Amino acid sequence: MKKVLLLFLSILLAPGLKSQDFHFSQFYSGPLNLNPALTGSSELTRMGINYRKQWPGLDYDFNGYSAFIDHYSFDLQSGIGLVANSYNEENMSLNTTELGLLYSYSLKLSNYSSLRMGTQITYARRSGNLENLIYGDQIDVFNRAINPNSIDMLENLDPFGYLDLGFGAMYANPNFWIGISGHHLNNPKMLNSTYSEFEFLPIKYGIQAGWEKELGSAGYWSNDRERYFSVMGNFKKQGVFSQLDLSTQTKYDSFIFGLGFRGLMTRNELKNYESIIGLFGVSLQNGVILGYSYDWMISQVGANTKGSHEFSLRYQFLAGNQKRRGQRDRVLKCFDYKF
Repeated sequence: MKKVLLLFLSILLAPGLKSQDFHFSQFYSGPLNLNPALTGSSELTRMGINYRKQWPGLDYDFNGYSAFIDHYSFDLQSGIGLVANSYNEENMSLNTTELGLLYSYSLKLSNYSSLRMGTQITYARRSGNLENLIYGDQIDVFNRAINPNSIDMLENLDPFGYLDLGFGAMYANPNFWIGISGHHLNNPKMLNSTYSEFEFLPIKYGIQAGWEKELGSAGYWSNDRERYFSVMGNFKKQGVFSQLDLSTQTKYDSFIFGLGFRGLMTRNELKNYESIIGLFGVSLQNGVILGYSYDWMISQVGANTKGSHEFSLRYQFLAGNQKRRGQRDRVLKCFDYKF
């Protein structure tokens, strides 16, 4: 069963098909990957790393790494950031490495709300070994065998680089935010060979939104502890793929608890759900935020994958305009502790 599942997933991920970006369940812990407009959104200096181990139950799993740093300048009302990503799949040795530079401008609409616009330019490099890939015409269903030859055989992917462009915009106030984003706007050619329309990386469109409520101060909650509840959503569409991520988080003092859902919407009769996600994190007074999440796959192909593990580490500290240093009330809380 493992081999059948691996075969199915490998076919889906083959470069001869339209590609889909790697995703993180803790999507707000990697803000620069989510929307370029979030560059500098904390109005602090911020850095972080993310790691995702996907489907460890398979013989070959998928790993994603991401690191970023961004800074906000009050004088320029601008954020600047740098992000580095690396994704790899072990069976076909598919590797993608990205290095992106981001810029955002914050138009203040009031003391506590803003319209942010951001742009991104990324250099990406891909490579892969397709010797282990099995194609549809090799599968002999009646004899339960794999034929050695295929008319669809692809060449190995020699290292190949390309430029990638992105854009985003977001409105935010202390309790609500909504944004749109577009990645791969230049439809970059991601292969060094010709495979008709499939050689180009399809544009990914995204809509992000969230709402946050400070919990009441009656009874048990009447001390000075920080306590918030938030609901966040992230819808994205890329080529024929579309996906909705939902996440709820509760913060009490230094502890963060959350529950999330990922749904896959397809054009066929497959169920449109994939994972339930549990979150736990710690937000320390020194600006360090640690997070861990686990994906329970609830789709029909998920039983043998053993889910996915994800870790995040973020550090944010006060910087920027010396006169406003320490004015934490200026920071939009919706981007303060999310992971």
